[in-house]
Amino acid sequence: MRNLFAALLLTGTAFAAPAIAAAQAVPPPAAQPGDGPEDARLKKLFHDSDEASLKRNPVSGIFRGDLRYAAHLGNYLTDAYLAAEKKASEDDLAGLKRIDRAKLTHIDQIAYDVFKNQTEITLRGFAPDILKATNLRPIDHFFGFQTFYPDFASGQGAAPFKTLVDYENNLTRNAEYAQILDRAIGLFRQGVKENIVQPKLVVRNMIEQFDNLINQGVEGSVFYGPVKKFPDGISAADQARLRAAYATQIRDVLIPAHKRMRDYLANDYLAHARDSVGLSGMPGGVKLYEYLIESNTTLPLKAEDVHQLGLREVARIRTEMEAQKKAVGFKGTLAEFFTELRTDKKFQPSSAEQLREGYEAIGKRVDARVREQFSLIPKTPLEIRAVPAYKEKTEAGGSYQGGTPDGSRPGVFYYNTYDLPSRYMWEMETLYLHEAVPGHHFQISIAQENAALPAFMRFGGNTAYAEGWGLYAETLWHDLGVETDPYQRMGGLNDEMLRAMRLVVDTGIHAKGWTRDQSITYMLENSPMGKTDATAEVERYIAIPGQALAYKIGQLTISRLKATAKTELGAKFDPRAFHAQVLDTGALPMPVLEEKIHAWVTAGGK
Repeated sequence: MRNLFAALLLTGTAFAAPAIAAAQAVPPPAAQPGDGPEDARLKKLFHDSDEASLKRNPVSGIFRGDLRYAAHLGNYLTDAYLAAEKKASEDDLAGLKRIDRAKLTHIDQIAYDVFKNQTEITLRGFAPDILKATNLRPIDHFFGFQTFYPDFASGQGAAPFKTLVDYENNLTRNAEYAQILDRAIGLFRQGVKENIVQPKLVVRNMIEQFDNLINQGVEGSVFYGPVKKFPDGISAADQARLRAAYATQIRDVLIPAHKRMRDYLANDYLAHARDSVGLSGMPGGVKLYEYLIESNTTLPLKAEDVHQLGLREVARIRTEMEAQKKAVGFKGTLAEFFTELRTDKKFQPSSAEQLREGYEAIGKRVDARVREQFSLIPKTPLEIRAVPAYKEKTEAGGSYQGGTPDGSRPGVFYYNTYDLPSRYMWEMETLYLHEAVPGHHFQISIAQENAALPAFMRFGGNTAYAEGWGLYAETLWHDLGVETDPYQRMGGLNDEMLRAMRLVVDTGIHAKGWTRDQSITYMLENSPMGKTDATAEVERYIAIPGQALAYKIGQLTISRLKATAKTELGAKFDPRAFHAQVLDTGALPMPVLEEKIHAWVTAGGK
């Protein structure tokens, strides 16, 4: 099921990881003070569920540093995989019902509620019509295996290359990756018969991605990266053997697999792909979109209500943008101010190095103030890197990949240098707040470093919380001493506007028949973002419907809970304590987070 794997990446599950001994199972979390028999049963259920999931999804274990099943990638895109995932959800819910929630400690009641909420939503995704509408579109240009796996296996990603076994395991996984691509072709063929197909623009983007991978050749391939440099302990003979094996596999297995997919997409599937871009133009699409709204926001919202909320937020943010326009002394209209922000060369970086140095300087400024707002500071280090060239065209302006709490792999904030003039410097501060500190780096690292949590809370989550927190982190600009320049503040408003426009555009595309060009125009008319970014954003919403709604819904929820807590606690309100409450139990569904904060406020903010 494609969106099960996509969810792994979207929620940060794949990016949050402790270092775990390769051949050793992870014990259940230790008993906490006050635990009783029901708590022990709950912890065992969580542990057993996680262990079974790791066997079915070896790649998630690798991201977490657990190499017990690292010889395999997983049997994704098979009926057996889908059946196993569905049964696991059914078994988990049945086990949960046998536990008396009332007899659990407060923290385990939260865990119970999270597990129940997430598993119920996951299980609804296996309804036959929703599953068909999803599974027959197995990859896209945003979360297809071709967007994730090459970097994973490159020697620069999450897959380890420290031992001879690591190198051998990677060869096996590479072969399975090629098999997954062939299975995807089979599912695409079935989708053509059912008239459940991707939009043409998604197909064209995928063709370009496969062309890029094919054109790398053998020794220039991202897959050849691991054998360009070896760690100590691997003999010269083994190095020579591995270089030959990797080259042979790239030439005889991986490039042919990429060519088969590329040729099928270009010569067959494209002709059957749909001209429409929204799910409403596809059989089963309306019901699928309803499900995707809930699975991404964790709330049973209606598309029209989300659309209207977005329109209200856009109007509010435009008013604040007018104030920043006035602050810099610009005399023209807001649209003309947008044009200046897009086109004036003083806002455009002169080099990729300038971007890197700028982000490093922002990081130092934020670090100097962050303890005023946060008592929980992650131990996991943070690095700043450029997006790899092979996927930069379709990547966002910034992104985050989590590290390991033992420091063996740092968290990474990626900045995009594609079409360098469009990487406006006025957006740098807000982007850093969202992706790095105190955004995703704090949110993911603090959860995974809390060994008292069950694994699904340390390493799992939901998009509304994860991306809602990232956007909420942007709202702390004043408290952290950034965006003091009106242009940088305009960048903050631009990012907030982006998330508000997503509510309008995503629902517009998938529920109201908006076109690609109509959506791009709307975004350009209401923000200073460049056309390159607006185009990538719109094509992202087309490829992965509903995900973009989670940001603003999550942020509005967290901000509302904070405002309520400040009102009810008055002088007792401490932002450090509030942020600890939001972060210390991982990515909670919005209803569970609301109940947790309500209980905290009722207890006097203690």
